[in-house]
Amino acid sequence: MREEDYEILNQQLERKDSIEVLKWAYQTFGDKLVYSCSFGAEGMVLIDLISKVKKDATIIFLDTDFHFKETYELINKVKARYPMMNIQLIKPDLTPEEQAKEHGEELWLFNPDKCCDLRKLIPLQRELDKYTAWISGLRREQSPTRANTQFVNKDNRFKSIKVCPLIHWTEEEIWMYINLHKLPYNELHDKNYPSIGCENCTKPVKEGDDPRSGRWANSEKTECGLHLSFSNGSGI
Repeated sequence: MREEDYEILNQQLERKDSIEVLKWAYQTFGDKLVYSCSFGAEGMVLIDLISKVKKDATIIFLDTDFHFKETYELINKVKARYPMMNIQLIKPDLTPEEQAKEHGEELWLFNPDKCCDLRKLIPLQRELDKYTAWISGLRREQSPTRANTQFVNKDNRFKSIKVCPLIHWTEEEIWMYINLHKLPYNELHDKNYPSIGCENCTKPVKEGDDPRSGRWANSEKTECGLHLSFSNGSGI
């Protein structure tokens, strides 16, 4: 699609709610649409919403081999609650041992960008090449880099179309939905982990601090790179 096509499409979807955006996405892309889920709080809301639109939707999780045990436990709970969903754990090309041998021990400490590239970006690119579009749980209030996110975005990084149904949701609304529908969620959220990634690079956050300040806490890095290079017709 051209840039102007994205603008027109987002104008048409502007007053739609998340379910209507998901219905449009699955009607438009069908089985060529995939949800890349990190199983955070937004992920739990999106999985539940998707289950109301397409019970057998495909969901992929980038299994870096470095996630918290609580994250893997949550995935098992989700599989039990939504048995028709096709949940796939996507592995990097290198095992942790192979990565250490080839790139050095604890790569995430001295070159976190390289570690994310090997364990997240390359595997996601490999998977997204199979699809036309993908769903993401980005919300505008999460960070300045996400403030202009639209429902439908041109993803230059992965040469794809990114659908973001939750752009208008607040943190409070996410948790209201989780509690109302009694959804499972990562237990680490109750231990001051608002944003959860790999165990090596995620720390708890002090009250009042930026919710994403616990990610890559020992560096200036704030994004893994999955969401840094996409356009929505607004030039971001």
